Amino acid sequence: MKLQSRLLSLAVLAALPALAQADEGARALDPILVTATRTPIALQDSIAPAQVIDRTQIESSQATSLQDLLRGRAGINLTNAGGLGKQSSLFLRGTNSGHTVVLVDGVRINSADLGLAMIQDLPLAQIERVEIVRGPQSSLYGADAIGGVIQIFTRRNQGDFAPHLQLGGGSNGLREASGGIGGSSERGWFGADIAYQHSDGIDACRGSATLFTGCFADEPDRDGYRNLSKSLRGGYNFNEQWTVEGTALRADGQNHYDGYYNYSETRQQVLSGKVRYTPAERLVLTANVGRSDNESDNVGADGVHGSAQTHRDSASLQGDFGVAEGQLLSAGVDWSEDNLDGSSAGYRVDSRRNTGVFVQYQGRFGRHQLQASARNDDNQQFGNHATGSIGWAMELDHGLRINASYGTAFKAPTFSDLYDPWSGVPTLDPEKSKSANLGISQQGQSWRWGLDVYETRIDDLITYDAATFRMQQVEKARIRGAELTGGVVLAGFDIAAQLSYTDPRNRTNGSSQFDNWLPRRAQQTARLDVDRRFGAFRAGLTVQGAGKRYDDAANTVKVGGYGTLDLRAEYALTPSWSLLARATNVFDRRYETVAWFNQPGREYQLSVRYQPK
Repeated sequence: MKLQSRLLSLAVLAALPALAQADEGARALDPILVTATRTPIALQDSIAPAQVIDRTQIESSQATSLQDLLRGRAGINLTNAGGLGKQSSLFLRGTNSGHTVVLVDGVRINSADLGLAMIQDLPLAQIERVEIVRGPQSSLYGADAIGGVIQIFTRRNQGDFAPHLQLGGGSNGLREASGGIGGSSERGWFGADIAYQHSDGIDACRGSATLFTGCFADEPDRDGYRNLSKSLRGGYNFNEQWTVEGTALRADGQNHYDGYYNYSETRQQVLSGKVRYTPAERLVLTANVGRSDNESDNVGADGVHGSAQTHRDSASLQGDFGVAEGQLLSAGVDWSEDNLDGSSAGYRVDSRRNTGVFVQYQGRFGRHQLQASARNDDNQQFGNHATGSIGWAMELDHGLRINASYGTAFKAPTFSDLYDPWSGVPTLDPEKSKSANLGISQQGQSWRWGLDVYETRIDDLITYDAATFRMQQVEKARIRGAELTGGVVLAGFDIAAQLSYTDPRNRTNGSSQFDNWLPRRAQQTARLDVDRRFGAFRAGLTVQGAGKRYDDAANTVKVGGYGTLDLRAEYALTPSWSLLARATNVFDRRYETVAWFNQPGREYQLSVRYQPK
C-alpha cells in the first residue's frame, strides 16, 4: 500500500511539468465563483484557494456519487463506511468533518444534530455545479467554516426548453435512471428533474460481535441502497431591477447496514428563495430565505428503533455597494433557527437561534488585490463570537500571482456533542481556530498550476474518545499542509492533477496523545484525470488514492494507504444520443477508508444518455 501511494504521487507530479510544454490554444473562459466572497468573481481572482466543478466535468467523469466526484481533490480527505449510500465524512484541510459548511443553493444543510452534511444522499443527477473554497470562512458564513465551504448548485436550464434522459446499470445490481425538462426564455427559466438510483450493495462491514470490532456484528450480507430524488427550480426577471428565483430539492433514501441498526429511511429536503433588487448601477440588494430538513428512521434487530429529525430555517439580507471603480463593499445579516422536532434521542435542549452580522471589503489597486471581512455571531447558547479575515494578492509578470491570507473561525458544539445520552458532554466549549495561507500560481493560454501552503491552529477541538466512549476537547491541535494543483491541454489530452499533503496533529502538552495524528485523515491524497476526444469517441482515466491513516485518536488502529485506477469511455451515437461505459478499481484493490468497513472491488457500468445539443 505504501508503494502504491508513492507511485500515485509520482504520477501526479510527473504530469505537472507538462504545463510548460502546453499547446498555446485559445484560453477557455474562466469560471465564475460565488462562494469565496458571497459575490460573483472570476475563479482566478479568488484569494482563497478554490475549485469549480461544472456540469460538463460531472458528466465526463461518469461519477455515480458526490463523494466519488470529490475524492482525491485538493485538500479533501474522504471516508466511507461500506460503499454507495453509506455514511461518508469529508475532512477539508485536515479539520473535522463538521468543520466544513455545505450549502445547497445558498442554504446550509449540515445536520443540527451531528453537524455533518449527508453528502452520500445528494444525487449527482440533480447537481449543476460544485464550488469548493478551502480555508476559514467564518467571517462570511459564521460557525463551522473552519476548514472551508462547499456550495452545491442544483441544475439550471438555459436555452430552448428540451428534455434530457439517462439510463444505466452495472455491477452489484446498480440501476440508475434520471431525466427532466427545462429551458429559458428572454425573461425567465424553469426546470424539473427526477432521478432514481438502486444498488444491491456490498457487505458493508467485516466487524465481529465476538471480538467487539467494527460494527460489532457478524452479518456477511449485501447492504443495498436506494435513492429517489426530485427537484424544481425557476426564476423570472421582471425588469432590470427586480429578479426572483426559487429551488426545491428532495431526496428520499433507503439504506441497509450492519450493526446496531440494520435499516434506515432518510429524507433530505432543501427549499430556497431569492429576491434581488438593483435600485442603482452600483447597488444590489439580495434577500434569501431557506429551509433544510434532515430526517431518518432507523430500525435494528429485535425491534430496536430510533429517529432523528432536524430542521433549519434561515434568512439573510445582503447589500453590495460599488464605492469606486474596482472596489466593492458588502454588508449583511444572517439569521437561522435549528430544531430537533421528533427526534427520539430526547436531548435536554433541542432548539437554538443564531444571528450573524458581517461586512466585507474587496478592492483592486493596479496589480494588487485586497479582501477583508469581519463578522459577529450571536448564538443563543454560546453568546457572541467575533471572526475576521484578511487577504492580499499581487499579479506578477508571465501570468504569475502570489497571495497571502489570515483568518479566524469558530464552531459551536452540536446537540449530539452536548446532549447525546451515550457520549454527550454538556460542558463543552466552542472550538476556535486561526489559519494562515501562502500561495503562488501561474496561468497561461491552456495551462495552469498552483501551490498553497497553510497552517491551522485549533483550540478546544472536539473529538470522540474511544477509551471513555465520550466526547472530549483537545486543548491544542495544529494542522500543516500543502496543495499542488495543475491542469493542461497537451496534444489534445485534457490533464488535471492534484496532490495534497496534510499533517494534522494533537499538540496538547502533557497529553498521552501528544503529537498523534488526528483520526481518519491521510497525510497524502492525490488525483490524476486524463481525458481525450477522438471525433465521436471520448476516453479517460482517473488515478486516485491516499496514504495511511489512523482510525482512532490513540493511533493504535492503522488503515493502510491505497491507489485505484478508473477507466471510462463515451461514444456519440448521434448529436443527442451517447453511449457511456466505465470500469472502476480496475485492478480490484482491497482497501478501507474506515477500519473494518469494506470498499467496492472492481465494478462495471454501462449507460445511455439523451441530451439535445
